Amino acid sequence: MGASIVTDKLTKRYGRGPTLALDGLTLQVQAGEIYGYLGANGAGKSTTIRLLLNFLQPSSGSARINGFDVVKDAVEVKKHVGYLAGDVALYPKVTGCELLDYLGALQGMANLDYRRTLEKRFEAETDKLVSALSKGNRQKIGIVQAFMHQPNVLVLDEPTSGLDPLMQEAFYETVREAKNRGAAVLMSSHNLAEAQRVCDRVGIIKHGKLIREQAVNGDGELGKTVFRVLLATPSALERLKKAPHLKFLSQEGGNTALVQADGTLASALKALSTFDIRDISTQALNLEDEFMEFYETGDES
Repeated sequence: MGASIVTDKLTKRYGRGPTLALDGLTLQVQAGEIYGYLGANGAGKSTTIRLLLNFLQPSSGSARINGFDVVKDAVEVKKHVGYLAGDVALYPKVTGCELLDYLGALQGMANLDYRRTLEKRFEAETDKLVSALSKGNRQKIGIVQAFMHQPNVLVLDEPTSGLDPLMQEAFYETVREAKNRGAAVLMSSHNLAEAQRVCDRVGIIKHGKLIREQAVNGDGELGKTVFRVLLATPSALERLKKAPHLKFLSQEGGNTALVQADGTLASALKALSTFDIRDISTQALNLEDEFMEFYETGDES
């Protein structure tokens, strides 16, 4: 399976200001992959999604979904995509059932079995007017409409917003079903624990730039052993930052630092043995640690 979503130096500038909302974004999401797109408010996540759906025109660069250019082939692209907006806006004067019937007809859906499965799974109140539904129940209708035609690309902006924990579990099950049938999933999220639980890879965006990508499971850096090292002298910290086979993560005050193996564990331990260490302990790095490292240090390399 190849890449279903591809962006090449995708850039967006609003007006004539000097600041880019999205700055040269290049990424790929493979078929059968769940990609978590992480960043603070205003980082560029929603701009990226609006460009992919051709709600906005890029200032430069390009993007393709299933091989189709998102601008030139916008109509064709939408045949392949299930989309959930960050702030779901649904027609208020129809019932959930009427809305889903209408959207299903637009997609040419012939088989309603999966839609019924989703309605039951999410306990969707499809007999009520959309205007009478709570935020959480509108979100359920939004999720059903995004998934019900079993698209091979899903673009989801803060998909679990407003859902209680039980419905979040139902959502995770639904995303995994999509992945298992080969769909590519791009999921914007503020929820770091959620991303670490459900995503295969994550990308961290800051000030419009993709500053980090990495695997969440398997042999990715998340889950590798982190060493908390108390050095004998402060001067050794500068040497530790440049030591081969070690990745310097952060300083925790005084002579204490967090480092991670850059290569094999054996080579990292050998490198650490060259330092005068007063105390050492281990921990697992999680996505929140990684996210906060970039957002607190300002690292955009």
